[in-house]
Amino acid sequence: MAELNTGGGGGGHKGGKVRSKKQSTRVDLTAMVDLAFLLITFFMLTTTLAKPQAMDMFMPDKDEKNQEQLKVADNRSLNLLLGSNNKIEYYIGTLENQLTPPTITDYSKDGIRKILLETNKKVIGITGDPSKGVIVLIKPSDKSNYRNLVDILDEMKITDIKQYAISDIFPAEVELLKRDKIYPSN
Repeated sequence: MAELNTGGGGGGHKGGKVRSKKQSTRVDLTAMVDLAFLLITFFMLTTTLAKPQAMDMFMPDKDEKNQEQLKVADNRSLNLLLGSNNKIEYYIGTLENQLTPPTITDYSKDGIRKILLETNKKVIGITGDPSKGVIVLIKPSDKSNYRNLVDILDEMKITDIKQYAISDIFPAEVELLKRDKIYPSN
């Protein structure tokens, strides 16, 4: 570990002064480096690295010949129209038979999360079956961004909505967004 060199001092000359030998020290750091690498490998192996999490999503097959539409009760379907500027317009029912008027909200916990929880609770109260909750139809517009879609999918997971689908937005729904000024016309 530590080493003392004893050679190379004075006193070997004829008629010179007698001097004491200078001893130099040299510290061997091999053991310290070994210990450092052992600690690094220990902490690397014992800690868990953050793994990215993915959400499972099932999409229907693209079969042009077999395009069957499932019949959904109007009082169970909640339509979410994703507009621009992080705004959502929602209504219950169909576009022709709206059970609630179209309303604008945002992605906050007091916004769409509250709507999803209340609507799901109301639908379960009507059906009396917890497995028959609200069915959410997510309809992103051309002016919504990818983050809005990811945020609304996160809200589906947070609020524990079992049945939801991403579907195409109809031209009449785009006109509804334009009317309420959450779909810029430029």
